[in-house]
Amino acid sequence: MKRIFVINPGCTSTKVAVYEDEKAVWTSDGLHKPEEIERFSGVNDQYEYRKDFVLNLLKEAGIPLQFDAVIGRGGLLKPLHGGVYAVNELMKHDLWHAKHQHVCNLGSLIADEIAHECHCPAFMADPVVVDEMMTRARYTGLPFMKRESIFHALNAKAASRRYARDIGKKYEELNIVVAHLGGGICVSAHNHGKVIDVNNALNGDGPIAPERSGTLPADQLVRLCFSGKYTEAQIMKMLAGYGGCQALLGMKDMREISRRAEAGEEPFHEVLEAMLYTVSKQIGAMAVALAPFGGTDAIILTGGIAYSNYCVDDIKRQVAFLAPVVVLPGEGEMESLAFNALGALNGELPIHEYK
Repeated sequence: MKRIFVINPGCTSTKVAVYEDEKAVWTSDGLHKPEEIERFSGVNDQYEYRKDFVLNLLKEAGIPLQFDAVIGRGGLLKPLHGGVYAVNELMKHDLWHAKHQHVCNLGSLIADEIAHECHCPAFMADPVVVDEMMTRARYTGLPFMKRESIFHALNAKAASRRYARDIGKKYEELNIVVAHLGGGICVSAHNHGKVIDVNNALNGDGPIAPERSGTLPADQLVRLCFSGKYTEAQIMKMLAGYGGCQALLGMKDMREISRRAEAGEEPFHEVLEAMLYTVSKQIGAMAVALAPFGGTDAIILTGGIAYSNYCVDDIKRQVAFLAPVVVLPGEGEMESLAFNALGALNGELPIHEYK
C-alpha cells in the first residue's frame, strides 16, 4: 500500500488529502479566512502562510509526516505535455519567477518541502500549462501572436479518464470534448489522449464565465486600452477576476445566479442564457477540431457548474446533436493527483523530467 499526500491550493482554500492507494482516508477543504489572504500583496508572499497552514492541518488531525509521495497541483510553468513530473530545482525556480502569478504555483513548492521532510519524492501532474495543441490551432491573424494553451488540464483529463474507465475503454482510444465549467471555463478537444485544441481559460478567450470575460470584440478592447481611463492592471482584471457574470450581474455565485435565472428574473436569465450559449458554441468549435480524426465520441460536462441541472439541460439542448452528453460534476482534482502519484510510484506512469 502506498500512502500519498495531495496538496491543491486555490484562491480561497488549500485542499489537502491523504490517500492509501486509490482510497482517500482523510481530507480537508482547507478554507482560508478572507482577511488572512487579503493581507498578502502577492502570491509568492503566501508561501510560508500556506505551508504552515497545511502542516497545522496535519498536526491537528494527528497525521505523521510519513508518506511515500507528496504531489501538488501544477502551476503556470513553461508549456508541457501532460503527465507526471518530478519536482526539481529548475521547476521550483520557474514557479517562483512565473510570468503569470496564480496560487496554484505554490502547490509543487509546498509539496517539495514536505516531501523533503518525509524523505520521499515530490510530484506534479497535468498542470494548467499542458500544451499538446496541433499546429494549426496555434495560429492567429498576426505573425507575432500565437494562441496559448492554459486550461484546467488536471480535471479535464481526469474526467476523460473516468469516463473511459466507466465504458471499459482507455482515454487514449477516444475523442472527447470536455467542458470544465467553473469560475473560469475551458472547452478542450481530446484526441486519443492529447488535447489538440482548447481556449485559454486564464487570459480572456472562449466563453463568458462567472468571473472571466471570454472573447471580446478586438476593436472595442483596443479602444478601451487607449482610452486613458484604465491601467493595464485594471483591464487585465476585467478579463479575469472581474469580468463575465461578476461584471454583468455584480456577482459570480452560480448557485444564486442559476436560481434567479430559473425563476425568470432579469437580467439573470438573459445573462446566464448568453453565457451558456457561448459555452455551447465553444463545444461546437471543439467538435470541429475532432472531425478530421473520426468525430466526437462524447461531450463531458464537468466542474462545479455541472451540478446545476438548469445549466446542464440548457447546454444539452444546444449540443446533444453532436455526440452523447455525459455529466461528471465537480472537479475530481484530488483524486486525479493521487491517481497520478500512485501510477508513478507503481511504475505504471512515466515520471517526466522538467527541463
